[in-house]
Amino acid sequence: MKKVVSLAALVLVSGVLFALEVGGVKLPDTVAVEGKTLKLNGAGIRKKAIFKVYVAALYVETPSKDAASLVSSTQVKSMRLHMLRDVEGPKISGAIVEGFENNSKDALPQLKARLDQLAKMIPDVKQGDEIDLTWAPDKGTRVAVRGTTTGTIEGRDFADALFSVWLGPNPVQGDLKQALTGG
Repeated sequence: MKKVVSLAALVLVSGVLFALEVGGVKLPDTVAVEGKTLKLNGAGIRKKAIFKVYVAALYVETPSKDAASLVSSTQVKSMRLHMLRDVEGPKISGAIVEGFENNSKDALPQLKARLDQLAKMIPDVKQGDEIDLTWAPDKGTRVAVRGTTTGTIEGRDFADALFSVWLGPNPVQGDLKQALTGG
């Protein structure tokens, strides 16, 4: 019993509470971004064929089960990809481009240069690495890999298309969208 009490005290003292564990990844209940406290909206595992690729966790200011309102919201939001395997940067970028094509095809001509910019910001990643894609009004979409910012992409239209990769009408994976929206 003493061990349980000691562990609980350690967690409380550290200030980090874990809301959920998905695919062996412990996800904090909240994260601080752009001076805001974002809450975990939902999380799930992205699979490609039989492989588990990453745990995706969506953090927002005001949680919602409505994917369309999450995409179009003007609140700060962050998609965190916790890698479960090594993946080459071009494969990640290619999958994101495919998500743009499936959800924002009409906007692709206006988004193409910024998609190319994103591709340059995502390096090869290893199991355990994290990619953070965070949108903040008037600042754009900040891309960070392994805790280091690799760049920022302007435009709410880009952010809406990016979050639509996971939350749009034709998401990268249906059960992942459901998990991200708290379903």
